[in-house]
Amino acid sequence: MAEVARQYWSAQRYAETAHFVPALGAPVLESLATSPGERILDLGCGDGVLTEKIVAAGATVVAFDAAPDTVAAARARGLDARVMAGQNLTFDREFDAVFSNAALHWMRPPEAVLAGVRRSLKPGGRFVAEMGGHNNTAAIIVALSAVLARYGLDAHRLSPWYFPSAAAYRKKLESAGFIVEEITVVPRPTALPTGVEPWLDTFAEDFLGAVPESDRLRARAEIADLLRPVLMDETGTWIADYVRLRFRATRAE
Repeated sequence: MAEVARQYWSAQRYAETAHFVPALGAPVLESLATSPGERILDLGCGDGVLTEKIVAAGATVVAFDAAPDTVAAARARGLDARVMAGQNLTFDREFDAVFSNAALHWMRPPEAVLAGVRRSLKPGGRFVAEMGGHNNTAAIIVALSAVLARYGLDAHRLSPWYFPSAAAYRKKLESAGFIVEEITVVPRPTALPTGVEPWLDTFAEDFLGAVPESDRLRARAEIADLLRPVLMDETGTWIADYVRLRFRATRAE
């Protein structure tokens, strides 16, 4: 059964607090190596910033996201963007490539996503993506766990995220019928231009939404207090402990 995060995605909030996500997607976009005339599926397109770049390279792109508000923002850019969960892809051998940036770790179970991606690709089609990898935002998760425990909540059970190691995800790709050309985990400390509390508002709603509303702001501040000695540098800049999993694979037949 598909597990869809309870997170509400606001396109405006995402653009204000998480604009670094598409900005740092250049390596995976380069690995996609789009050729003019290709038909490409963008899985988890968000507001379409990177989708536009794929279209500009000459491809026909169908873009999907589970969040209606960000899909509306992508459509406002003139893109073919549609609302659909990544676990529910219904295409059959239609695409030369599937591209995904910073989205797959929100889609569980991964087996359903990989089956749909494989089915969507033409034989020999490529799957190029970046997602959160093992130990991604580890300090933030520890702080979330510690603070939520004070409110009788289990952060592990609330987590919408899936952050695999390279070895674990390689095995899943191969089991799903892909040939893995490259896969690697890349530590990528990431500056948070608006600080950690707006980041929590944008990305951690599944956790904080479980806290009683009257305690929510206090809990968020307690998380920030725990993280400040670890993630704030001497200039006052918050730097999140991001770890990315990047891969390129092809459909085996």
